[in-house]
Amino acid sequence: MPINIGLHPPSSFPTLPLRKNSTHTVNEQLTVLSPISWETYQNLLKDFGDKSSPHFTYHQGVLEIMSPRPTHEDYNRTLAYLVGILAEEKGIEWRDLGSTTFRREDLASGFEPDSCFYFQSEALIRNHQEIDLSVDPAPDLVIEIDITSGSINKLFLYGQIRVPEVWRYDGDQVSFYILQPDNSYADSPTSLAFPFLSSERLNEVMEESKNSGRRTLGKTFRNWVRENCL
Repeated sequence: MPINIGLHPPSSFPTLPLRKNSTHTVNEQLTVLSPISWETYQNLLKDFGDKSSPHFTYHQGVLEIMSPRPTHEDYNRTLAYLVGILAEEKGIEWRDLGSTTFRREDLASGFEPDSCFYFQSEALIRNHQEIDLSVDPAPDLVIEIDITSGSINKLFLYGQIRVPEVWRYDGDQVSFYILQPDNSYADSPTSLAFPFLSSERLNEVMEESKNSGRRTLGKTFRNWVRENCL
């Protein structure tokens, strides 16, 4: 069903709630500051440079600072690893830009996804050292490890720049969200980038990852892709 991400003042943005059975809220540290100017946000980005932590999300005066813990990063890298296997086995060119900082001054918004990928648009940004969303396409897929819900609705930001697909993992369940014509997102049982992949199957793999080594997990998943999706 479509998810409402309509315009709201930053302090009242609707957020995607934690699932009731989630037990992973201790794995992230989240700080929210307001009001913060666009200039202050830009200066913070310069000060932290290419450091992988913390992650900043900004929208119209509200700044969220998230410091991911090991569990968060493990989930993130596992999903990114699986995306690489999917693209490789399907013969799809891809570019993994990780937690690149994206910003749009005209929207007074900026964010750093946990992971992001270009597939259909890969050739358009292949040699780009910087991504300018005023002229370059948005990533085709964004991964969000959303263990601790913040005050800024990330789907709202992704909808603004028209990210076609978002995978959200809360530590228990992966959900696929597909962009709609009105810039909202609809929950989908299958991936847009990889139509043969269901959220049900990916959830099974993520559960396996909690008790399996990375090499073993990758080998098993690669075999599944070859047997079922080629």
